[in-house]
Amino acid sequence: MKIFLDANILVTVLNKEYPLFPYAAKLLSLADKSGFEIYTSPICLAIAFYFAEKKSGGAMARKKIALLAEHMKVTTTDEDVVFKTIANKAIKDFEDGLEYYSAKGAMCKCIITQDGDDFFFSELEVLDAKTFLNKYV
Repeated sequence: MKIFLDANILVTVLNKEYPLFPYAAKLLSLADKSGFEIYTSPICLAIAFYFAEKKSGGAMARKKIALLAEHMKVTTTDEDVVFKTIANKAIKDFEDGLEYYSAKGAMCKCIITQDGDDFFFSELEVLDAKTFLNKYV
């Protein structure tokens, strides 16, 4: 199963933010489990780096992102993704639209985010971390 992790899941892991950290960390551990492919986008990585840098400094944030990226696949955010986002009038938050079409382009089955309402327009399943783990793991 291909799953897409939104930036808030990555930030939770990198900054060890409780109470969601155990769920987000378990999601990332699925990368080593047969039957799961974990994806995120370059934009999500950039957002996660920004918040990790604020908490841990630039050098540590770079190490954390490098380790994270080793265990995930990175989608593309290309011209097609941009124009699909622009064309979809239901999308209010441009960044969320980019994430959605990036996940869709990678043929992910669902988007995992703590802000599910942001993806109200999604044709993909949208779940929070705990719900996903209870349903699929």
